[in-house]
Amino acid sequence: MADLAEVAGVSKITVSRALSDSPLVNRETRERLQSLAQELGYKLNVSARNLRLRRSHTVAVIVEMKPSHDRTMLDPYPLVLLGGISQELTAHGYSVLLTTRQGATAAAVQAADGLILLGQGSRQDAVRRFDKLGLPMVVWGAPGDEHVVVGSDNRLGGTVVAQHFIDLGRRNPVFVGNPNHPEIFERLTGFVDALAAHGIKPLLIRRDEFTLASGMDAMHSLVDRGVPFDAVFACSDLLAMGAIRALNTLGRSVPGDVSVVGYDDMPLAASFLPPLTSVRQDWQEGGTLLARKVLAMINDQPEQSETLPVELVVRET
Repeated sequence: MADLAEVAGVSKITVSRALSDSPLVNRETRERLQSLAQELGYKLNVSARNLRLRRSHTVAVIVEMKPSHDRTMLDPYPLVLLGGISQELTAHGYSVLLTTRQGATAAAVQAADGLILLGQGSRQDAVRRFDKLGLPMVVWGAPGDEHVVVGSDNRLGGTVVAQHFIDLGRRNPVFVGNPNHPEIFERLTGFVDALAAHGIKPLLIRRDEFTLASGMDAMHSLVDRGVPFDAVFACSDLLAMGAIRALNTLGRSVPGDVSVVGYDDMPLAASFLPPLTSVRQDWQEGGTLLARKVLAMINDQPEQSETLPVELVVRET
């Protein structure tokens, strides 16, 4: 930069401002210096600049899930959330460093300016683990402690599903999922409380994997034990689809014998046969809010948790 300033007959600060398109330098001078820099092969040393500014202009996004054949990173969760995050961060000049829990110990993650955690983990173990990095952190999930959390109104999601089953006259509902996860616990709580007001107590079938295979296994377990049930609330769409597939093979019609509701309203839900009734979350807005809040925290601005509304999308199950 000093060499370029000497050649151009200006100060170093003028070169710096011109190369960053600062309005403090008039357009003619900016264009002349930028052209000269290109001609002489000058390139900004991003690492040196970041070291001087003590900023990496990078936000690490950690996906707290274990990708599998049935549940991939190509699913709407986390892909739509990532779209909202990336769009907002890029607009503010930040890069996105995407990794999973297994890669979160990398030096590049620890050098990030902030952290977005997609998923709190069972019993919030992921939150506690990444707290140790000491970075400004925003979490996608369910509010509950001092962390800044963005998430859907999971308790309301459980409530609207319960009311839907009550309106259909169902008296023996089943909840499928793992309530050790804060979001799932909130869905179960809303579901249980709303049913209790009508004298109904649902059965909990605990399943750790949110996959087609896990949903199928849950239904086979119920039928093998002779448990009476006429409604299934699955904590994810994939679990619900697996449940429907198993019920069909077991001779139970959906929704004739058993009503089924999923959660997330992933695109496949509308084209599934029969089209799946599901609780919709606004992941795009969620991703945008996650990015905005972590940027504010990086700049030492106070932030607080925020809850997004949900909607029951009634189809044919």
